Amino acid sequence: MSHIPPHGHAVSPDTLVVSAGRPPREHDAPVNPPIVLSSTYFGTGTPVQGERGYGRYSNPTWDPFEQALAELEGADLPALVFGSGLASVMAALSLVPAGGVVVMPRHSYQGSLLLAAEEAANGRFSVRTVDIAETQDVIAQLDGASLLWVESPTNPMLEVADIAALADAAHAAGALVVADNTFSTPLVTRPLELGADVVVHSVTKYLAGHSDVVLGAAVTSDPELRDRLLRYRSLHGAVAGPFEVWLALRGLRTLALRVERSQATAGELARRLQELPQVEHVRYPGLPEDPGHRRAASQMKGFGSILCIEVAGGAAAAEKVTEAVELWLPATSLGGVESLIERRRRQPGEPHTVPEGLLRLSVGIENVEDLWRDLEQALTR
Repeated sequence: MSHIPPHGHAVSPDTLVVSAGRPPREHDAPVNPPIVLSSTYFGTGTPVQGERGYGRYSNPTWDPFEQALAELEGADLPALVFGSGLASVMAALSLVPAGGVVVMPRHSYQGSLLLAAEEAANGRFSVRTVDIAETQDVIAQLDGASLLWVESPTNPMLEVADIAALADAAHAAGALVVADNTFSTPLVTRPLELGADVVVHSVTKYLAGHSDVVLGAAVTSDPELRDRLLRYRSLHGAVAGPFEVWLALRGLRTLALRVERSQATAGELARRLQELPQVEHVRYPGLPEDPGHRRAASQMKGFGSILCIEVAGGAAAAEKVTEAVELWLPATSLGGVESLIERRRRQPGEPHTVPEGLLRLSVGIENVEDLWRDLEQALTR
């Protein structure tokens, strides 16, 4: 689905984030969609499919955001907004049949791993974890699988998956493919075009972009899958407040500028951090020597705004860095305008394969020299 103005030419994604989801151009019409605060809608007679009916099923404030995100992801159907990123993850996992098998990266969003493990413990399906960057190893685990979960780059180890090859193999094995595109955003990676069946987002992160809302979304071009996701959202009450969705659409308007700025800064910081003796290893797909560099260059437009460093001295030294920074904010989450830093193993559920001294840096839109000075003084203090 491409946004095509009256002059007949499809516009680029960085224009789409500004132009999509606008009200019709009518005299004295607002340029922004309104916030509709209503829990129910007027109606008589037997309800028919497509009617709003009730606030758990639909809200006019959701529509512009859902349409805009679908256009950005290249989907043929409107996206579905959820009350949180984890709610959209659970909706996607609900597509797995009872007794099915989920193949999942060993390094993924912590909430996704914990939720899948809980579902497995309850006997709903089983989980096979893989190194998503090792394509042949992943393919070997697809026998009998119901769903392949893809993150690329992974959270927080920044491994890069060959999405197209894995999607082809998963479909050949009879499995659905769900891609979490939170890290990349559709401006950097478009998993549907690479073969994914469903894309999920934590809208909380880059799409909304200001660390002030909690939302999720799911996108697909498959009508049957969308109906199942919509039914899950409606029956499980995984719905979003209209004000939060309105804020997310407002945040989306600057996505291209934020991603352009933060990606450029992340690349520069990654290069400089390699030179510091206090840093044992820098993980960033934009570095030519990074294991995922060639693959990322082939399927991404840029290399993202997240980088990770392993600090010499392990957990204690890494914690001291988070205590010494003055501009970087020590906090979980990512994708906001402000730069965040976190030692990921401070989280109890983080996989043990994540190094104790690893710091995840979510690069914001501040001046690169200010960010560098603050990091350098914290690391060398």
